[in-house]
Amino acid sequence: MNNLKYYIDKALNEGFALGAFNFNNMESLQAIAEGCKECRSPAIISVSEGALEYMGGKVVKALANAVREDYPFLFLHLDHGKSVEVCKKAIELDFDSVMIDGSALGLEENITITKEVCEMAHPKNILVEGELGQIKGIEDNVEVEKQHYTNPKLAKVFIEKTGVDLLAVAIGTSHGAYKYSGEQTLRFDILSEIEREVGSFPLVLHGASTVDKYYVDQINKFGGKLNNPLGVPRELIVKAVKEHNIVKINTDTDLRLAMTAGVREVLTQNPEVFDLRKYLGKGRENIKELVKDKIENLFFSKL
Repeated sequence: MNNLKYYIDKALNEGFALGAFNFNNMESLQAIAEGCKECRSPAIISVSEGALEYMGGKVVKALANAVREDYPFLFLHLDHGKSVEVCKKAIELDFDSVMIDGSALGLEENITITKEVCEMAHPKNILVEGELGQIKGIEDNVEVEKQHYTNPKLAKVFIEKTGVDLLAVAIGTSHGAYKYSGEQTLRFDILSEIEREVGSFPLVLHGASTVDKYYVDQINKFGGKLNNPLGVPRELIVKAVKEHNIVKINTDTDLRLAMTAGVREVLTQNPEVFDLRKYLGKGRENIKELVKDKIENLFFSKL
């Protein structure tokens, strides 16, 4: 079977992106795997530090191995590892890739810890993602108050000094459901300048959930209180994929919204239900359809 690097290179050369879908339990992972299988698409299955702690490393690896027995084109990734130690744990568990997020640190310290993780991961053929610039918002262990766009010239320095395989860039996305209070836009001018500096290099977009109105409305209809959250417009995601070197797009918030909408719908319409398989099952269906929509209409990924 082809490895993750093969599909990263394929995405870069053929103009598509791999979805990096975060999972937090068995049902969300099953839904992601089923959606990818039906679309015949490779994908990255991601866990944050919080999800890794919630489920436990051995359980995460066992769940990933189980779904990959049926559909092997899924690659396990640590999302936003905030320390060398947590990245080391994922490397020891033979993840396919890890992200060391030193974006809150000074440039030299970020370079130092990213290089250290690369030196641990690369002998095991594990890819490493680094981040330069900071994406605002709140999600799991990530909390940033102000956007700090990626400096294109420093991006080149960072890549050369660390040996990193992928670079997460900050161009106006943000973590969480409430991404914008005004104009919904991305700094494609900065992205283009980064690409001029680093050449044909795999870039990553975090905080790229579209926050679909359908699921927001479903949550509110069945007792939720989400006050008009705004995500990244779909057409901007397509532009990032089709016109730029974005080869990996992270999705977490959208999956949470889809799951929550399904659970709320079942429990509100059927208050007598206490069988968790029934309400989690509906959430699982929602996530599967969401994954298929993103693959077919936004990411265009293929085997």
